[in-house]
Amino acid sequence: MFGPFDAYRRSQVAIAALFCCLGFQYATWVSRIPALKTRLGLSEAELGLLLMACGAGAAVSFPLVAVLTKRLGSRRLAICSTLCLGAVLLAFSVTPDYPVTLLIAFFDGIAVGCLNVAMNAQAAALEVAYQRTTMARMHATFSAGSLFAALLASGVTALSPALPVHFGAATALLVVLVLAARGGLLPQDQSAAEPARPVAEKRRRPALPTRVTIWMGLAMAFGTVTEGAMNDWSALYLKDSAGATASLAPLGIAVVSVMMVLARLFADGWRGKWGDERVVRAGSALAGAGLALALLAGGVVPALLGFACVGLGIAAVTPCVYVAAARQGSDALALVAAMGTTGLLAGPAAIGFIASGTSLAWGMGAVAVSALAVSLCSTRIRFPSLATPQPRGAGTR
Repeated sequence: MFGPFDAYRRSQVAIAALFCCLGFQYATWVSRIPALKTRLGLSEAELGLLLMACGAGAAVSFPLVAVLTKRLGSRRLAICSTLCLGAVLLAFSVTPDYPVTLLIAFFDGIAVGCLNVAMNAQAAALEVAYQRTTMARMHATFSAGSLFAALLASGVTALSPALPVHFGAATALLVVLVLAARGGLLPQDQSAAEPARPVAEKRRRPALPTRVTIWMGLAMAFGTVTEGAMNDWSALYLKDSAGATASLAPLGIAVVSVMMVLARLFADGWRGKWGDERVVRAGSALAGAGLALALLAGGVVPALLGFACVGLGIAAVTPCVYVAAARQGSDALALVAAMGTTGLLAGPAAIGFIASGTSLAWGMGAVAVSALAVSLCSTRIRFPSLATPQPRGAGTR
């Protein structure tokens, strides 16, 4: 029915829809945090705990995700977790009190962890099945989903401030999108899994993380620490340390975000030309060295140039590490995803502690060290090549 190229494009668009769904759902409820805060009468501390509950749910989802991925497969897990994320939005819209909201946020984190692993497993399988690099573009569509959610929130709120109206419309879009994508998802992802082993061996031996998996998890954690810290602290650094005006300070986040999106649109070409290992090693080194030099130079312009180096260099790290983890199997992918979430959750807070004990410049210096640590970890990772022989039974059926 479909030629190889048509089948590839169909699956590529379907899997990209999953990434879009995740970015869209998270940005949808986060964009209405002020409304939730007012409705429930939350303090700043309670609001921070609410966000922590979501991150904690994603961080502790590793054992459940590993089991569900094996039992359901990434295709069914992706569909189920996306539908659960829609149900979470509806629950947020009618939550009666703060304890229930904390519970909803925790389950949201679990569903996010499930979809995160499932969609990256699908994307990694697509690369092997068709021998094409596409993971970085997939991660770019996550950012596109977040942008669409922000625009929808602005438009719907202008018509009605009611949360059920906004979250109901967002849930309907999620359901339509995932059902439309369902037919293009890969029915199984053996191409991204570990080599087949006897069933008896799998039952006897627990799936303990290997050294390579641990190095991948560390690279992912350091990479997400860098991403999260730049989003949380760049504007404050520009204003308090670099001397930027209040109107210029938000440009830090904008520069990082724009460079990351652009880099992810082109990164698959770089991966095909130079290989994942070189892209990760050189990119993270550029991010760390560029930021370090900017901090030493001081001033607004060097800071913005350093932030651009971070966005450009760190953009391909998570896509490439996800591909490498997926080739090690579902357990490795789930663990690496959980460590990435932990880095994203704990990193900005750690930078804050460093800054409070010294200065924000030293805190941002720790971000530069984190980026350089990614480059060091990458030397211990066996990044796959698209030339790697494909396991029997890989692809679609």
